[in-house]
Amino acid sequence: MSPLEVCASLLGLIAVWLTVRQNPWCWPIGLVMVVLYAWVFFEAKLYSNTLLQCVYAALQLYGWWHWTRGDRPDERLQVSSLNLRQTLSGLALGVLGSAVLGLLMMTYTDASAPWQDATLCAFSLVAQVWMAKKRVQCWALWILLDVLFVVLFINQALYLTAALYALFTLLACHGWLTWRRELLAARP
Repeated sequence: MSPLEVCASLLGLIAVWLTVRQNPWCWPIGLVMVVLYAWVFFEAKLYSNTLLQCVYAALQLYGWWHWTRGDRPDERLQVSSLNLRQTLSGLALGVLGSAVLGLLMMTYTDASAPWQDATLCAFSLVAQVWMAKKRVQCWALWILLDVLFVVLFINQALYLTAALYALFTLLACHGWLTWRRELLAARP
């Protein structure tokens, strides 16, 4: 457990807690976290997760902009729901991304867990885009992914990060309930 992993873990906890509370500061704090985790994952030879953190950096900026300015700067972005077609399209992109990235990692790198890492990476991108758009389904996907990340990080001896992702799972459950309650309250 390195000081870098400790710092990234603490920032991650703060960022997800702020996200559940729909506080836009979740995005800049998350940006610092993903930069730190890019290095942690690179050292662990989790290259898909390293790439994921780089993409997350851009998505952190996008989410921050979308939550604070969005399409209608005069209105706060509201929690909404994906329809079945949008959900299936997002999941199909996750499957495609998993296959392509997993094959690349297995063929061209010395990645320590090429398929598991690639699959979690691809579906995390789907969940992150859904979160930036405040789609309630992001939390259900995060719950599943966070549990699978715990397994990956235990296998990689990243125990603090595994513990963080276990907490992320609990926060994702809270996020699901909170955002769902808000969505139901907004319906006529």
